[in-house]
Amino acid sequence: MSLFRKKSISALLKNTETKEGGLKKALGAFDLTMLGIGAIIGTGIFVLTGVAAAEHAGPALILSFILSGLACVFAALCYAEFASTVPVSGSAYTYSYAVFGEIIAWILGWDLLLEYGLASSAVASGWSGYFQGLISGFGIHLPTALTSAYNPAKGTYVDLPAIAIIFLITFLLMRGVKESSRVTNIIVLVKIAVVLLFIGVGVWYVKPANWTPFMPFGFQGVATGAATVFFAYIGFDAVSTAAEEVRNPQRSMPIGIIGSLFVCTVLYIVVSAILTGIVPYTLLDVKNPVAFAIQFVHQNWVAGFISLGAICGITTVLIVMMYGQSRLFFAISRDGLLPRALSDVNPRTQTPTKSTWLTALLCAVFAGFVPLDKLADLTNIGTLFAFVVVSIGIIVLRKTQPDLKRAFKVPFVPVLPALAVIFCGYLMVNLPSLTWKGFAIWFVIGIIVYIFYGNKNSLLSKENKSDKVA
Repeated sequence: MSLFRKKSISALLKNTETKEGGLKKALGAFDLTMLGIGAIIGTGIFVLTGVAAAEHAGPALILSFILSGLACVFAALCYAEFASTVPVSGSAYTYSYAVFGEIIAWILGWDLLLEYGLASSAVASGWSGYFQGLISGFGIHLPTALTSAYNPAKGTYVDLPAIAIIFLITFLLMRGVKESSRVTNIIVLVKIAVVLLFIGVGVWYVKPANWTPFMPFGFQGVATGAATVFFAYIGFDAVSTAAEEVRNPQRSMPIGIIGSLFVCTVLYIVVSAILTGIVPYTLLDVKNPVAFAIQFVHQNWVAGFISLGAICGITTVLIVMMYGQSRLFFAISRDGLLPRALSDVNPRTQTPTKSTWLTALLCAVFAGFVPLDKLADLTNIGTLFAFVVVSIGIIVLRKTQPDLKRAFKVPFVPVLPALAVIFCGYLMVNLPSLTWKGFAIWFVIGIIVYIFYGNKNSLLSKENKSDKVA
């Protein structure tokens, strides 16, 4: 069927060889690892840990992080193989184009637009909360109407700080990928230092009695907690969107993806153990659980640094998510499935200008007017769906192109990719039904867009028609 027309691996790689209109190759393995850590450590660890412990997992939050981490590790190995084999912008969308064909690639690309867009909006909303908390310490308070998303009952109409940070980051991204990477690296080092500070101070205040009962909500609570804190792991896949801007992608992409995930998983497990050891889990239903835990043991000077680290952490997540969104628009439009203007590249900075501005506008609207909790769940399901498709893609590609040159190979295929599908599928099942309904609506809209625009304007479709005429 024409809907399942595929792009060959060689055709995908050819896109990256064009000097004119191409993206600048400026990133190395360290930059990618920092990019991954920058995307992963943020809202999840500084915001969602408290809610997940208090409402779902209790001290067994450690197991929730391990369960989510396993799902991500298996998926990360699959991403690493694809990213080193097909180092092209577009992440899972691009991989699916080569493995499953255009319609599946479009569905996944449409899904990823939801993931990155809503993740950026959710993170901007979380950033706004921490920023307002910081300036309130100096006696500065914004008008209530401008402090949060639309909620007339509370007197709020628009989240002005969230919109402001989105546009500030957009100006940074417009300066070029290397400049954005330098800023990200500095902020990432700051937030790692803050997390280590929490661990170094908090470990002395742990009371093992707080870990009892360890699993107050049973294993179902652990599973629901894992589905909730999965948001904390979103980001390592964003590293793969940078593939076309990496100097040596065959070597650097696996290091960046797997290295960043490993560092963050270890930190998450240690932090969650210390957090629930310091404070009884029933008290952790707060927006700033890490800072709250330090204040609970009267180490207020550390709490100030924690808040600063949270703002830094959330800022880098936002940078990477918006970066990934803009590169996704770039890749899809280059194939003709979205307006071609979105793949225009600034000749001086070699960045996709129009894609970056469209990302900013969409994220600003969602962050400014849609409540945070609605954004997070939709982001999770979109990411899990992408992980499932990529993992299946590895199994299929091993069968269809066994001789393809691979710089990195997932071990024990098809077992490990199958485990990724099982773990991610299990987490998807544990998401609320309302999330599934929202995802289904987005899916239907995507099919309509493809039928009336993408299928008619696809470059691959036009090439196939011209070949037949010839």
